[in-house]
Amino acid sequence: MPQPKFSGVIVPLITPFKEDFSIDLDGIRWLTNFLVKKGVNGIFPYSTTGEFVHLKIEEGVKITEIVLQECKGKTKVIPGISANTTLDCIEIGKKMEDLGADGVIATPPFFFKLKKENLYKHFSMIASKISISLIVYNIPDLTGNLIPIELYSKLAEEYSNIAGAKVTYDSASYLRDLILELKAIRKDFAILTGLDDMLLATLLLGGDGGIMACANFAPQLHIGLYNAFHEKNYEKAFEFNKKIAKLVQIYKYASSFPSAIKAALKLLGTPIKNIVRPPLSPEPPEIEAKIRAILHELGMIK
Repeated sequence: MPQPKFSGVIVPLITPFKEDFSIDLDGIRWLTNFLVKKGVNGIFPYSTTGEFVHLKIEEGVKITEIVLQECKGKTKVIPGISANTTLDCIEIGKKMEDLGADGVIATPPFFFKLKKENLYKHFSMIASKISISLIVYNIPDLTGNLIPIELYSKLAEEYSNIAGAKVTYDSASYLRDLILELKAIRKDFAILTGLDDMLLATLLLGGDGGIMACANFAPQLHIGLYNAFHEKNYEKAFEFNKKIAKLVQIYKYASSFPSAIKAALKLLGTPIKNIVRPPLSPEPPEIEAKIRAILHELGMIK
């Protein structure tokens, strides 16, 4: 039976910055090696959590180049190619393909509300212009464009290099229906959640894993859950799920996903600075204290 190319725990890499807001290249190298050593199944540079909207294309390409150099083939590298025009997505996709990426990830364009036929045109044009695998990323809260399940089905049937879906959409019924319909069409089509606390639910429904932001600093929890599930040690998987459910409370307090992750990395004593590019801002001491309390309760810091 054909297996999905992408599965397990994939990390939407944050982009470390220096005090002058330039990219911290050493920080990228450190974090990439940290994640590889932890055993993640993939890394997603130039990601949403990585503030791709605040990066120039050449910066995203440079970040991906460094991640590829550090991974040395030990884990899959699947950079983002999202942009507000299809032609820019294609241009970025070709650059990532030339670098040797294992695949790419693209959201719908944002700002304009798009009809289903426009979304189809967007993803089909990208898939037809690149030869590497494409993950179609549904994150309607931030793009304003929900990808219908029937559109995923049409794309999966017509383009063999459209390899999967990342779903950052808080709807168990959507996820269930997507898995049931797409797996009936293509067993090798990966269904990946973008929500940390939906990892177990995704696996239980027949999905393949997740691309989850908290895995930047706590990949051992996500990997532990994924491995326990596949070992049929469901009690252990449920315990990891409880910890992840507690961990995602950091998002409730933080002003943004990137600032939440960077605050946690700072509190854990890593070399990653809690700096985000404007208009985002780092979390103030009182929010850091709340995040610290969660990490302490989980036994991650003293």
